[in-house]
Amino acid sequence: QVQLVESGGGLVQAGGSLRLSCAASGRTFNSYAIGWFRHSPGKEREFVAAISWNGGSTYYADSVKGRFTISRNNAKNTVYLQMNSLKPEDTAVYCCAAARNIATLPTDFGSWGQGTQVTVSS
Repeated sequence: QVQLVESGGGLVQAGGSLRLSCAASGRTFNSYAIGWFRHSPGKEREFVAAISWNGGSTYYADSVKGRFTISRNNAKNTVYLQMNSLKPEDTAVYCCAAARNIATLPTDFGSWGQGTQVTVSS
């Protein structure tokens, strides 16, 4: 099992940027794919991006493609989500999660962080 803690959320104006971090504990972090998901009141949990264990493969939701970039530093046990050109509809709680293989469905992920709030004002 790996434990995950997100940070970096906050309030930003539309068009601005934020970088989220997902810090992991556990010696096996670099054997896991990591995904970012988001959820907001009245909406289902939505896939945002995912990265394979070595960073060689990445997936993005169409809604964030070209604006968000996922990356990882296994030496620091951390995965990042760089979010640019933010829109009010990006407002949500963002959570990271770990899986054995890169995936996009929440049910494929076993370990979840508590989340960090991102609010984008218009």
